[in-house]
Amino acid sequence: MTAQSAEQLGFQGTGVSIFPITQATAATFTDLFIGVTFLCFICAGSKRVVCPVNGEFVGEAGDLLIFPSGSIVTLENRPVSATNYRATGIYFDHELIDEVFADPPRASGSPGVQIVRQAASADYDVVEVTRRALHDDTLPLSVKRHRLLEPLVWLRHHGVHLPRRGEDQPWNKVRRLIETDISQPWRAENVARHFAMSEASFRRWLAKSGPGFSQILLNTRLEKGLGMLQSTPISSIALECGFKTPSHFSEAFRKRFGLKPRSIRTAEF
Repeated sequence: MTAQSAEQLGFQGTGVSIFPITQATAATFTDLFIGVTFLCFICAGSKRVVCPVNGEFVGEAGDLLIFPSGSIVTLENRPVSATNYRATGIYFDHELIDEVFADPPRASGSPGVQIVRQAASADYDVVEVTRRALHDDTLPLSVKRHRLLEPLVWLRHHGVHLPRRGEDQPWNKVRRLIETDISQPWRAENVARHFAMSEASFRRWLAKSGPGFSQILLNTRLEKGLGMLQSTPISSIALECGFKTPSHFSEAFRKRFGLKPRSIRTAEF
C-alpha cells in the first residue's frame, strides 16, 4: 500500500516516506500486503483492522497504528458523517527498523499490528517530529537519517516491538521483482528465468508459500493502484500498473475491493 504524493517523492535517500491518505467512501480492503514498516496516524474517521496475530480492533482519530513489514491485513477505512477519512502515513525502510529494533531475536516472529491510543495528546508527536526532520534542508543526509531514528526510539520506549527483517517467502520475492517495473507485461516463464528455474519448478516453489503467479501479479498491481489513487488520475494509474485500459483496471479493482476506484475520492450514496 503506497501513495506517491509530491511530499513523499521529495525524500529519496532518507529511507522514510510521509504522505496524506484520504478516502470518501467506507470500504474494506482484504489481504493487503505491507512490504515495509508502516505507521498510520488517524486524523478523521476510524480504521478497523483485522490482524492474524492480534485479531480485530478499531483505531479512532488521534490513534497511531503500527504495521510491521511483511504483514497481511484486512483494513476498513470509515469516514465520519460528511467528512472524509483522513490519515497520515509514514513508511520506514528496513535499515532504520533494524538499527533501532536489533535486539529481539528474529525467531520471535511478528508482534502483529500495534496501536498507540491518542498519540496526538501524548508528550511526543511522532508525525510532526518525522515531518520536521524530513523538511529540514539544512541537515546533511546522514544527520537527517539519524534524526529519523528518534520516532522509532520513542515507539520502542512505549512498548512497540518491530521484528527485524527475516527470510522472504517465495511470493514476496516475486512481488518485489514485479514492483521494480510494475507496468512490464510479466510472464511466469520470464520470472522463472530470473530465479534460475524452469517454469514448472517455479510454480511448485510458489505453491509452497501460498498464491500462484497470476494472483501475485494482479494483487501487486491493484495494491499499487490503490495507493496511487491518492494523487494520480485513474487513466494514468491503469497504464502505470500494467492494465491495458482504465476500464480494465476499474473492473479488476471493483472485483478485488468491492467499489470503483473513483469512490475512494468521491462518496457514493
